[in-house]
Amino acid sequence: MSDCLIKTIRSEGYFGMYRGSAVNLTLVTPEKAIKLAANDFFRQYLSKDGQKLTLVKEMLAGCGAGTCQVIVTTPMEMLKIQLQDAGRVEAQRRLMPETVATGAVPAKSPTALQLTRELLKDKGIAGLYKGLGATLLRDVPFSIIYFPLFANLNNLGKRGVEGPAPFYVSFLSGCLAGSTAAVAVNPVDVIKTRIQSMNRAGAEDTYSGVTDCISKILKNEGPTAFLKGAYCRALVIAPLFGIAQVVYFLGVGEYILSFLPGN
Repeated sequence: MSDCLIKTIRSEGYFGMYRGSAVNLTLVTPEKAIKLAANDFFRQYLSKDGQKLTLVKEMLAGCGAGTCQVIVTTPMEMLKIQLQDAGRVEAQRRLMPETVATGAVPAKSPTALQLTRELLKDKGIAGLYKGLGATLLRDVPFSIIYFPLFANLNNLGKRGVEGPAPFYVSFLSGCLAGSTAAVAVNPVDVIKTRIQSMNRAGAEDTYSGVTDCISKILKNEGPTAFLKGAYCRALVIAPLFGIAQVVYFLGVGEYILSFLPGN
């Protein structure tokens, strides 16, 4: 991670670390809203009889939430990866001998809006959903692991039988559940990222699908390649879900919406 940080800042500057942040800012909010709201909906639906949810039903609710979330997640991930790859490829071109010798200036990296237009023009809506299968394989198991784990950890810190857990318990439960689920599905995240990458250097592999990607990674890089980025994902996902769960449980969204006309 430290090597990646140093090389990225050296080749792309500090703000190279923020490529794709606009896409994240625009789409990560509805993604989390869909995930959390869908999980609550399915949990309530599966507990209509008033009985406590079994682990299987908790997992089914998480499965439904993960499936609904993919509608937003796949285009977001696709655009984010393209923006990050464009910056990486541009930085590599700047260091190529022919570029240095001629003083040629590589083309500027495209914006999220330009990438969206190009994908829609060339491949239609399907272009934004490239890697849908791999995204489902990542996000559905993630939610199946995350939501039951969070619910049970959060219940351990409740004040009494009916009382809510303190905010710090929800935060820590979200962090622990999020990092656990992130590491568990990291191999699928590696596959998804490889499939969705379109801007490749000359020596990089191309993949026709999930099975082709798995076989080429195993052949060329070995099994440990599927754990690449697991530590970074855990560092990102832990606070992300910890904060999201606290905001959700405190009812911040409902409080803000109460100021809108008609509420």
